[in-house]
Amino acid sequence: MRGMSKGRIWILLCLLLLTGRGMMLLTGRGLSSEEETKFKIDGKVIELDESNFDSAISSFDYILVDFYAPWCGHCKRLAPQLDEAAPILAKLKEPIVIAKVDADKYSRLASKQEIDAFPTLKIFMHGIPTEYYGPRKAELLVRYLKKFVAPDVSILNSDAEVSDFVENAEEFLEEFIKQNFLPLSVPINQDTLNLLKDDKRKIVLAIVEDETEEKSQKLVTTLKAAASANRDLVFCYVGIKQFADFADTFEANKKSKLPKMVVWDGNENYLTVIGSESIDEEDQGSQISRFLEGYREGRTEQKKVAGPSIFGFVNSLIGIRSVYIIVFMVAMLMLLRTLGKDDEEPSRVGTSDQSEHARSTVSRAENDEYRSGEKED
Repeated sequence: MRGMSKGRIWILLCLLLLTGRGMMLLTGRGLSSEEETKFKIDGKVIELDESNFDSAISSFDYILVDFYAPWCGHCKRLAPQLDEAAPILAKLKEPIVIAKVDADKYSRLASKQEIDAFPTLKIFMHGIPTEYYGPRKAELLVRYLKKFVAPDVSILNSDAEVSDFVENAEEFLEEFIKQNFLPLSVPINQDTLNLLKDDKRKIVLAIVEDETEEKSQKLVTTLKAAASANRDLVFCYVGIKQFADFADTFEANKKSKLPKMVVWDGNENYLTVIGSESIDEEDQGSQISRFLEGYREGRTEQKKVAGPSIFGFVNSLIGIRSVYIIVFMVAMLMLLRTLGKDDEEPSRVGTSDQSEHARSTVSRAENDEYRSGEKED
């Protein structure tokens, strides 16, 4: 019996050890030393996949994840900015880790995170994801992300600290407001042309036949994704059906191959990208990426707008509108003047004309009386 008891004790101990080991494996606690080695904060961008994504998210309080595709031109330009920002963010008192996921390769993970455009940035704060819409240049990105870990109250102990705080805040706010004042994809009309007058960025313009068509709306969605990754540009679209005169200034009409893509400086010049003058309906994301790559690499042809610049166009619209207003005001004044004359006419009729009418009536009455008297006699 004693032997049996000892055997049972050993079996129970073994089961407990196995169960404990199993629990550690299930919870991941038994891999802590391995994870620490794997996910140490060394200022480098961490490569994540389906096997280690959840573990990485739970290992850090703040982690910015870049969901990218290897073929995406926007992603290629963003990568060096993240590499530059990573060591700076890693040295913060509350470090922020930067990681990346090949969303094209690990599509199931990307789908789980609701990734539908490249690149998409998400910051996970204590495991809770928030989509990142801030600036993407390294210096501005660092400044923006510092706000997530900064204390709610900053104590400024000197005039120099106050001056630096105000200067940094103004510079950051100015850049942020400029890049987020307009929507990601702007429809061209008279009102938005007025807004674009004050924006110094180049304008990526997509010209479609009818901006209300479903295929045009799909293109607009793709433009938004491109705009999110290229905040130094303004992305706009216009339909020939909606604004034919404006589209015609870029030599675009219903006979042109549409959608047509140009980069406009807002004045008299615009650029077409050689080999990417227009885009097809299939895989428009890749085509827009190639268009932007060609633009940034200088594979362009400069042309003059056929009509006025954006300022001239807006001013001409204002001029026409002013003419309409002036004509309307003159017509109203003439109408009021006419109504005023009509109001005055009864007073004159009721005085001199009415008196004349009364006199003529009396005269006719006298004559009638005279004539009737003659007949009676």
